[in-house]
Amino acid sequence: MKIVKRFINSFLLLAVIATFLPGCKKMLGLSLQQNYDYHKQTLDPNINMTAKQFLLNRADGTPAAPTDTVFRWMKKGLDYCGFDLSEYEKPGRTFIFLHNDAVRGFNTSGVMDKGLFFTFPIVVTDANGNPLINATTGLPQTRPATRWEDYSKETVKNFFLYLIGTSVYNYYDLSAVNKSVQSLLPANTVATKESLLGYWDPSQSAFNPAGGNGFDPQGMFTLRIQNNADIAPIVFNDHTNSRSIGYVATNGVVHVYGLALYPSK
Repeated sequence: MKIVKRFINSFLLLAVIATFLPGCKKMLGLSLQQNYDYHKQTLDPNINMTAKQFLLNRADGTPAAPTDTVFRWMKKGLDYCGFDLSEYEKPGRTFIFLHNDAVRGFNTSGVMDKGLFFTFPIVVTDANGNPLINATTGLPQTRPATRWEDYSKETVKNFFLYLIGTSVYNYYDLSAVNKSVQSLLPANTVATKESLLGYWDPSQSAFNPAGGNGFDPQGMFTLRIQNNADIAPIVFNDHTNSRSIGYVATNGVVHVYGLALYPSK
């Protein structure tokens, strides 16, 4: 009997709370329901500036965001090779941007283990400037680059020319099938051999002890959508997934990558 009575009392207490809860909410100025409302929003991809201004803003920082310097190492490379930044103002283009990690990426122990400087390391030479050869692979011995100046200005400039497509390809212009995009890099451009990039053979998708073009012979790159369960990145040259995509500039579209890019399809 006591159990039944206790149950009835508890039920009545809940009923009283339910009756007065709306009033309590008004009294306390609370809006409990608002916390559970789902408001669908679509992020605006328009950055309302040219790709050049987007690059500069996020390389050097702005008064509003002084620590936002995610393109600083990309800008360092452009400055080193004397790249004409007006190319980032011309219309109708697909711009491939390098996050700092795509140039020099470090693991949690502070060791460089990814990025361009690690993927295409610098050739070690003897006192006469001849490459020291690894007897096992037949390739030159190497060390990771530490600065853009370790590479020739010619190769750095050509690398950035390769990262500008001459037409616009945003997410909705692509599919799971590779789309070939013509870049600004002239056909049959060859990388210099101060780094392993000069030994990259696009025809074999491997480093060749005899040397290679380094760059795509046609000066083209490919883009496609990778259909994943959670995300759908844009894959560059069947090798590297995008970090963020679809920044709509006033003169084209910008896709950002956080890992090393191989300059051949």
